[in-house]
Amino acid sequence: MTVRTVRTRDLPPDELAALRSFLEEAWLDEPEGFSQEDWEHALGGLHFVIEEDGRPVAHAAVVERTIHADGHELRAGCVEAVATAPARRCRGHGSAVMREVGRYIDGSFELGALLSTGQHAFYERLGWRVWRGPTFVRLGGELVRTPDDDGSVLVRLTPLSPELDLTAPISCDWRPGDAW
Repeated sequence: MTVRTVRTRDLPPDELAALRSFLEEAWLDEPEGFSQEDWEHALGGLHFVIEEDGRPVAHAAVVERTIHADGHELRAGCVEAVATAPARRCRGHGSAVMREVGRYIDGSFELGALLSTGQHAFYERLGWRVWRGPTFVRLGGELVRTPDDDGSVLVRLTPLSPELDLTAPISCDWRPGDAW
């Protein structure tokens, strides 16, 4: 199983369209599906893709964001648009993609962040940890509490991470759609 890595800017329009179509199909069983905001959040970074017969069957993107955690402003690799084709689930595709994501984050960022996920066990076995502190969004210089996101943010500590208290407050900048 080979994981291909490619920057958004290097994807030709037909591959971008195929990737978007794949993500929409893979997220059909999610209550809110894969939205335009979800797509926009996945762009601008590095994509990790497994393909079969020239079509994507597993994907994750890493986009740089600033995360404030335990009094530190951190350059974070945020994981977006994680998906595996329904017919390929439970065969190691998602794990292969996320192992490559982890290696990239470990060598490039002060923190990895996986936002608004309910699939903790899958990610925890790959080195991610639940952030147990309160969550906030930064909006216009103010912190706005996001209690519904408490317990759904996972982080990956890297060799570049400072010592962090996982029960301290954590915040990200606001963005359209799901801020986290």
